[in-house]
Amino acid sequence: MRKKNKGALNLAGLALFLLALPLFFRMGGGQFAMAEVLPGQADTAGLSLSFLQEEEKEILTANVLGKDDIEFSKSFAISAGGRPLGITAEQLAKMQDFSYLKSNYYIIDSRTTLFPEDIDVEQALGLDLTIEKTTKEPKILIFHTHSHEGFADSDMSKGLSEGIWGVGEELKRILEEEYGIGVIHDDGQYDMVNGKGQTTGAYERMEPAIREILAAYPSIEVCIDLHRDGVAEGTRLITEIDGKTCAQVMFFNGLCRLNKDGTAQAISGLENPYLSENLAFSLQMKTTADGLYPSFSRKIYLNAYRFSLHMLPRSTLIEVGAQTNTKEEALNAMEPLAEVLADVLSEGAALGHDSP
Repeated sequence: MRKKNKGALNLAGLALFLLALPLFFRMGGGQFAMAEVLPGQADTAGLSLSFLQEEEKEILTANVLGKDDIEFSKSFAISAGGRPLGITAEQLAKMQDFSYLKSNYYIIDSRTTLFPEDIDVEQALGLDLTIEKTTKEPKILIFHTHSHEGFADSDMSKGLSEGIWGVGEELKRILEEEYGIGVIHDDGQYDMVNGKGQTTGAYERMEPAIREILAAYPSIEVCIDLHRDGVAEGTRLITEIDGKTCAQVMFFNGLCRLNKDGTAQAISGLENPYLSENLAFSLQMKTTADGLYPSFSRKIYLNAYRFSLHMLPRSTLIEVGAQTNTKEEALNAMEPLAEVLADVLSEGAALGHDSP
């Protein structure tokens, strides 16, 4: 609160404040808190006041509680069905424009397409994906369909810890030690056949082993297939977070359909009963990451195929950097990634954060 006279309250301002209190109670005490801006702030153009009578609108929009009296955060979360969305009303309005959503949040492979009916932004961001945090039993499974993906300075002859598997081990450590979420980290090598590297067929070889783990540990609610991307040699996917150079991450979805002569056709045998939950999961992680660390997450990539995303509703494929990143950059990315995951999966998830 700003006061011209620090030794005494502004009596006129206090009186106006008291006069305005009944209006807040009429609204149930919370409707303003779920709007991006409150009456009395500089910008009230986007605020709906339809629930007020005309004279009440005039009082509140006349700066009864001027911005010099009370300061509010614009990062307040709005909610859908009681679930916090983690974004402002202005962001939500933009995202509900399908063209804006596609161009600002997704990279869509030319072999597939995204339709407006595929994702209702408000429902996706309001979907409750939280889990009970505990280390008494595993809640998250981390695995690597391509466990031998390495980084610019990886010496894979020294073992899996040199590449993406080692990065997954760091993610497991942070989730368990700092966030109290039990993790199983699978060491299956599905990109190897008879001792030789072979990525073709890796997704088919992965599924029986992962389903066996899920059957053995029914407490698992989240599947993370952790990869690193492949990019042009001159591309560097990095950002600075807390003074450290981190690899950027990319959340990934498979839509299970191909474009055929201008129409979308489902891929027979590659159905995914959890597609809407997968899309909600990636969008919640993307918006949460953008709120915490705006340059950390790349756009969500949408591919035509199913990959490893059909075994649980909370399934995600995450690309950590690329072959041009160093091991240290990839390892540094696990702190912010763990924070994003914990925010989405924990009570109080997606509650909107001030950008650092």
